[in-house]
Amino acid sequence: MKKLSAIALLLALAFASTAACATKASDTPNAKAALAIGAAAPDFTLPDADGRAHSLASLKGKSGTLILFVATECPYSNAYNERMQKLADDYRARGVNVVGINSNSTEPAAEVKQHAAANGLNFTILKDPGNQIADRYDAQVTPEAYLLDASGKLVYQGRIDNSRYGYVITSTDLRDALEATLAGKPVEKAEAKAFGCSIKRG
Repeated sequence: MKKLSAIALLLALAFASTAACATKASDTPNAKAALAIGAAAPDFTLPDADGRAHSLASLKGKSGTLILFVATECPYSNAYNERMQKLADDYRARGVNVVGINSNSTEPAAEVKQHAAANGLNFTILKDPGNQIADRYDAQVTPEAYLLDASGKLVYQGRIDNSRYGYVITSTDLRDALEATLAGKPVEKAEAKAFGCSIKRG
């Protein structure tokens, strides 16, 4: 009986020790919290494919900024190339600037530059070494969109629309968010889960 009691006591102590360690680990922040809807996006600086540094502040549009996490090899991202460029063309004159970010550790800057030229992408595309900005925004896939209003607050996060294939689109989530923001109205659907290829983190 004494032996069983001793074993039970040791197990209880081990459990308590493990629980304490778990609590301590969860209480210790190891990364910045992801940007939430309604929060102001902090400034950052990243290089473009030619190595020139650009800050978010230097690229923002007077009426808003659309950040698109993109890839060179992902078939989902590539299926949206034309639509992403159309967004840049349609909203540039209305004061919204489109900024692409490539966070894939497997896609070097030279490849990003060649891909943009081959696909007619004329908006600025930045490289994200170490996935720092992808982590800050909690971006998981390509393509994934983050819309900032004129004041720099996040008003929409998620997919561009509901279909990889442009001919079966039934929900234009990002364009709806853009139109609401430009009209000074709240975005009714501020989040729509993005789909695509996972961002290849280093």
